[in-house]
Amino acid sequence: MKLTNLTYPRRAGLAATMALACLLAGCAVGPAYERPSSAMPAAWKEAPPAEGWLPAAPADALDRGEWWKLFGDPVLDRLADRVRISNQNIAAAVANYAQAQAVVREQRAALFPSVSASGSVRRSGARNTTPATSAGAGLQADWAPDVWGRLRQAVSGAQASAQASEADLASARLSAVGELATNYFSLREADAELRILDVTLEGYQRSLEIARNRYNAGIAAQTDVLQAQTLYVNTQAERVALRRNRDTLEHAIAVLVGATPAEFELPAAEWTPVVPGIPTGVPSSLLQRRPDIAAAERDVAAANAQIGVARSAYFPNFGLSAALDSSASRVGDLFKASSTLWSLRLSVAQTVFDAGAIGARVDQARARQEAAVARYRQTVLGAFQDVEDQLTAGASLAQQERLRREASLAADRTEQQFLNRYRQGQVDFTDVVTAQVSALNARRALLQLQVNRQNAAVALIQALGGGWQAGAMDG
Repeated sequence: MKLTNLTYPRRAGLAATMALACLLAGCAVGPAYERPSSAMPAAWKEAPPAEGWLPAAPADALDRGEWWKLFGDPVLDRLADRVRISNQNIAAAVANYAQAQAVVREQRAALFPSVSASGSVRRSGARNTTPATSAGAGLQADWAPDVWGRLRQAVSGAQASAQASEADLASARLSAVGELATNYFSLREADAELRILDVTLEGYQRSLEIARNRYNAGIAAQTDVLQAQTLYVNTQAERVALRRNRDTLEHAIAVLVGATPAEFELPAAEWTPVVPGIPTGVPSSLLQRRPDIAAAERDVAAANAQIGVARSAYFPNFGLSAALDSSASRVGDLFKASSTLWSLRLSVAQTVFDAGAIGARVDQARARQEAAVARYRQTVLGAFQDVEDQLTAGASLAQQERLRREASLAADRTEQQFLNRYRQGQVDFTDVVTAQVSALNARRALLQLQVNRQNAAVALIQALGGGWQAGAMDG
């Protein structure tokens, strides 16, 4: 019996020591997080054929995130700055990120004790009695020690969600500036096309005058005049439609920079269809440069933390509370020792039976984590496809531009030759009209290819992540 009495305190002391160690060090129940694996090619499949139109270029602007400066357009630079400041979609993303950061602070605050104070003064009395005064004051402190790591897992999940919101903010900025660049280049292409139509209309007007003079001289049929007039009027109608398209693009740019279309104007200017060389890097760099990939990966981390939160329900909850209360018949006696009561309380709560509810919540958390992993891997695959598609598009458009330029030069020469031969009465005016239509279509097709090349470059930059780095996020 004596041996048993000696052994019991030792065992109790050992159990208390182990409990204290768990209390201080924490017994995390969540699974350790590892970044999900995904398919990773060694090199871009379409990179070699794209080298013809994507020469080596400094990555300085791209690495800083100011990728639009690669196009060397000061007006675009100023508009991009306005978009980053005044665009309302970006403003909403900024607010969402601030909200996510506040959630992190709220979750972290749960790791520390909470202290509350209370006080009251009461004056009471009855008829024919002297009124009495009573006062009370109290101080309450509560703390739930994070023995099993539930609160730390919640903080980790909130941090991962905040980092995902940061990546969403980067995506919003990249998307808004990319849309601006696309609309801006299309507007400048419309300006160039309008100038071509103005020059073409002058030529068509001269052709109409030639046809009228020949008809008045009796050496040409009236159909020549009607054909020339039809071509001239139809081209004027196309110019009106093109002007409408230009106005629509200007309105879209106004909204992107946070202005109403009525107060925004972008004057016509010369357009230099610059297609910069864009350093693509290796495929693995996409994991750091695509904000949507970073957001998807952080969603996996947040879902992984929720597994630990769900598992912690298997273990008991501990609570510590302390109270200091004082009451007196006079306010001056409120803080005397004789009027003060204190108390300390340790509480433990453990779920004994819940018909498998905790296990079901753990399974739900695991399933959410598996779904997040699948979404992450799909996002990575989609990103690789985006880059390969834009590399292919860029190489193809570069080849098409060379061919279209040759076709446009040939069509211009053909138009001039037919017009000269018509003046000499060697061909019908129908041949002149056909040559003029072909020449105009070739010029416009060349302009469209040039703007398509710029837009493909913008799309490639967006596919590469626009220079944003996931490593810049706070851990």
